[in-house]
Amino acid sequence: MQEDIAGWVERIRQGDVPAISRAISWIEDGEARGQELLQALLPHTGRAALIGVTGAVGSGKSNLVDCLAALLQTRGKTVGILAVDPSSPFSGGALLGDRIRMRTQANEAGAYIRSMATRGSLGGLSRATLDAARVLDAAGKEYILIETVGVGQAEVEIARLADVTLVLLTPGMGDDVQAMKAGVMEIADVFVLNKSDLPGAERVEQEVQSLLSVAPRVEEEEWQPPIVKTVATENKGVEQLLEAIEKYLDFSKARGRRKLPRVSQD
Repeated sequence: MQEDIAGWVERIRQGDVPAISRAISWIEDGEARGQELLQALLPHTGRAALIGVTGAVGSGKSNLVDCLAALLQTRGKTVGILAVDPSSPFSGGALLGDRIRMRTQANEAGAYIRSMATRGSLGGLSRATLDAARVLDAAGKEYILIETVGVGQAEVEIARLADVTLVLLTPGMGDDVQAMKAGVMEIADVFVLNKSDLPGAERVEQEVQSLLSVAPRVEEEEWQPPIVKTVATENKGVEQLLEAIEKYLDFSKARGRRKLPRVSQD
């Protein structure tokens, strides 16, 4: 069995897509060989940058992830995408997994894309999300984009896993921004004002800036989350967003911060 695991490790490290997919399936199904494989892969992890993308349903997360992944690949980066969807009450699988077919740019550029079911997990993520990210990390993916189901005051788990967390806001939210401040607003490393060409975009930006101006700061040089305007359906503002992401990753690295645990958590 050990020799078999060694073979799977080698295939995954070489970027073999069927091997990666099978490994993630084992992990999702809770199979013992999946956990054994994870332990063998662990020494080969720790290099990928995990980008969490969260926001309300309809905020344009899928389109933004698609554009961001495509941009990274045009710059020679390898990309993996984990899209966490609600579970089907019948099969237990990802209810909205067909969203993946809508990702044209990332697919054409060769990103590895996986739809994962929450299977009853809270926090907008699947229990297996972190371990699936480790598989992609070991497979040599330099950037792993994790798209959550959607946000609410309790769905902030992505901030614990990701190296940088993007919180998407859209015009028309109105007082919802104020309502979010006790939960989701605090987890953002970068705010993304998507659909910024729509009426009300300036109001949302002002609301966020107002909240940021009164937020308590522990350190004088603490990171101040920027607000980046995008129109994902037109691929606008994505380069500026990637620049903000890289700035935060550099900021975090310089201070020795990394959110991704190196060992599995129950």
